[in-house]
Amino acid sequence: MIKVSVIGSGNVAQHLVKAFSKTTEIELVQVLSRKKEAIAHLISEDKICTSFSELKLVDIVILAISDNAISEVSKNIFLENQLVVHTSGSMSMDAIDDKHRKGVFYPLQTFSKLKEVDFREVPICLEAQNDNDLKMLNSIAQSLSDTIFTITSNQRKALHVAAVFVANFVNHLYQIGYEICSQNELPFDILKPLIVETANKIKSLSPIDAQTGPAKRNDTQTINAHLSFLTDDNQKEIYKLITKSIIDNGKKL
Repeated sequence: MIKVSVIGSGNVAQHLVKAFSKTTEIELVQVLSRKKEAIAHLISEDKICTSFSELKLVDIVILAISDNAISEVSKNIFLENQLVVHTSGSMSMDAIDDKHRKGVFYPLQTFSKLKEVDFREVPICLEAQNDNDLKMLNSIAQSLSDTIFTITSNQRKALHVAAVFVANFVNHLYQIGYEICSQNELPFDILKPLIVETANKIKSLSPIDAQTGPAKRNDTQTINAHLSFLTDDNQKEIYKLITKSIIDNGKKL
């Protein structure tokens, strides 16, 4: 059984704690959290610590914390020959202090505390300094997920940027759609079947083949009508920019 400790109590940390509790292949030894109450509903209190001095030597310590805290937190771990990994999509594993063996355990998913996630469907991206540590990370990943990738720091950075486009930016566009509906006394629920169908198409079509709409058709009459309808300058600029990108992309084909 692989012994694991987690540092952090945010969204990623909480989902990892839940996932580890469901597998018999991982022993979750400790969770280090500044506030015990943030994680107490997921793990017994005797496994929660609030000080780095309380950390025990384990097979792996997972830093499920903000990117800008990785360097400083890893410096405060004074365990000898400890494998320490972070869960960041954008940070190099070199952000971890040099006194540790280093690695990355990056679950590519959007995590919210109030939304359950099936970890078996979450791609996990791995990186390590040596083959033995990579094998252990792979064993941990296999206990949680059916989809595992070994990628470089640069590939992971590219993946994280791509993920921002397909998840964070798309969600913001949902918010704009929500605002337009609200301003015109329409329920956002009307759009949900369209959102689901658009997402489902990507399972069988490439994004370029799935693209529809006035920009795809270069329907300038409809595009200009939409721009005339919009009153928010920010919404107009976003509409223009994405429309131009779709049109320009079509010209490349």
